[in-house]
Amino acid sequence: MPDMSLLQHIDQLEIYFNRREPQILAFLPEESRFERLRREARSLPDRYPHAEARPPLYGILVGVKDMLHVEGFPTRAGSQLPPEVLRGPEAECVTRLKRAGALILGKTTTSEFAYSAPTPTRNPHHPEHTPGGSSSGSAAAVAAGLCPLALGTQTTGSIIRPAAFCGVVGFKPSYDRISRAGLIPLAPSVDHVGFFTLDVAGAAQAASLLCNDWQPLDPPRRKPVLGIPEGPYLARASNEGRSHFETVCRRLATAGYEVKSVPAMPDFEAIATRHNLMLAAEAAQVHAGWFAAYGERYHPQTAEMIRRGQKISAAALNRAREGRRQLRAELTALMDAYGLDLWLSPAAPGPAPKGLDSTGDPVMNLPWTHSGLPTLTLPAGKNPAGLPLGLQVTARWYADEDLLAWSATLEQVLQENEPAPSARRGETKNAGWWLNCK
Repeated sequence: MPDMSLLQHIDQLEIYFNRREPQILAFLPEESRFERLRREARSLPDRYPHAEARPPLYGILVGVKDMLHVEGFPTRAGSQLPPEVLRGPEAECVTRLKRAGALILGKTTTSEFAYSAPTPTRNPHHPEHTPGGSSSGSAAAVAAGLCPLALGTQTTGSIIRPAAFCGVVGFKPSYDRISRAGLIPLAPSVDHVGFFTLDVAGAAQAASLLCNDWQPLDPPRRKPVLGIPEGPYLARASNEGRSHFETVCRRLATAGYEVKSVPAMPDFEAIATRHNLMLAAEAAQVHAGWFAAYGERYHPQTAEMIRRGQKISAAALNRAREGRRQLRAELTALMDAYGLDLWLSPAAPGPAPKGLDSTGDPVMNLPWTHSGLPTLTLPAGKNPAGLPLGLQVTARWYADEDLLAWSATLEQVLQENEPAPSARRGETKNAGWWLNCK
């Protein structure tokens, strides 16, 4: 028999989607989207007839960044290239979500090839402000209550920054902890697949399904020791962003967390230079054939980056790649020396900039992506204009489980005097089931 509660939920979502989506433009257009979803929903009880044996994401609606292949959907990667030249097998992460019972709500917008050209997507909190990028649509979709889970990718700051701008949780795992199979790459050495959720509990459940070799942990028995990476990196935050970050750190210290200031990354400018060099050089390699055939269809920002990458020598690229391991080792050594469990930093230089001509500066996310360390955005309040601000939390290499377990405790402190995720959805409370629903 059809699952009437799921079909009713889809009916409710359709009404909300048709009202809210035109205001934020988080999804790529799809004809008969909800007719397809109803067909797929009707087939779920046949696949899982026993309610007690249904998979963890049964009936959950998921957005998928249009850099990841989904069977039955074209992949355009935010570009003007013919979709047939970008075709590929379904992404492993998408297949895993489907096997867990999820339904694909649709493809979400992305900056062209996950670089920096902005999308038309708007910030759900303030439509005249950017939602961030390149995972613009996925962040905005979750923030607007269109779906409780959306896949994204990050090559510099494309998950953590838009999560902060949109006031949701964004998770970038350790490098390659979530398979990149089925992803159109930008720079394979630093491409990460991750996702957006409304809270840490949802992120932990999604991570347990998507991350390879996931090891469930008991709730932490102690508070983590937190480190602030003082130096030229932290100086890249705006005055507003730095002031808010300091306030958040004081709140955590008042709540009983040990917070240590640690001199770190004195060579940050060199780190940023080699990351951007590697990104351009690898993108030039990935796009060599496409750019030769369709160069006139690329956005000027993307084209400039590819042309710059074509001039980078193999030796320079190899040195930049080696810098990833060097930075990871340096950050880990500092954690050992100061007894740190987690790094804290601003998730973006400040709140979402006004205007849609830029997706914002990813500089605060760069070293954690370059080193491949697992990183998460926690919503951490709003500025006086009502724009969200986020806290960036980073753990040791492949300690993703610890990151999520400890972030759940940090989330509790940051949400004091803040509405719970279900309340934050407000009018969207009927638009998305949460991840523990069956």
